[in-house]
Amino acid sequence: MEFAKFTGKTLDEALNAACNAKGCAKEELHYEVTEEKSGFLGIGKTIEIEAYCQKDIEDFIKSYIQTYFDNAELDGTVEIENDHGFYRITVNTKNNAIMIGKAGKSLQAFNRLVKAAVSAAFKKRVGLLIDVNGYKEERYEKICKMAVRVAKDVRRTKVDAVLDPMPADERKAIHNALAGMNDISTKSEGEGEGRRLHILYTPGKDEE
Repeated sequence: MEFAKFTGKTLDEALNAACNAKGCAKEELHYEVTEEKSGFLGIGKTIEIEAYCQKDIEDFIKSYIQTYFDNAELDGTVEIENDHGFYRITVNTKNNAIMIGKAGKSLQAFNRLVKAAVSAAFKKRVGLLIDVNGYKEERYEKICKMAVRVAKDVRRTKVDAVLDPMPADERKAIHNALAGMNDISTKSEGEGEGRRLHILYTPGKDEE
């Protein structure tokens, strides 16, 4: 994407121009000096920067998802919560079955698509998680209950268990759910979509 460009006689002046235009503090800006002219005998010196802020990332995400809806002729609204640079995106749509897919596979793929697009646009890794009509919260509750049952079996039989592959956010939810269990620990192994959570019998591990 094209970043907005700002100029000034000094870097500080260019940054101030960017802050005034975007309505943000300097600490929120991400910038790169794109051109620096020294002028003649120091007269007419200018610095040009490209700059964006977190609001620009939010606007890009909303626009990208809305364009997807429009092209697919789907209805939907988008809300974004900025959690210290991690973007939690809530999509409300009547077409939740299409967006979520079987076992959430379509939602996982869409999440990867949006993450790749925004990371490429801003030339850095951007963390985000998309939820559709509260599906993720229901999913977390379901898989955590399952994991607790499995962990109790592991503790009883002293035999480790391996869960089906699942995305990082779901593995994290289970890890947090089991963190307080005596004699139980968890770890993830595998690559990409095949990464699985292992529930391990760990004698002597106390409640956290």
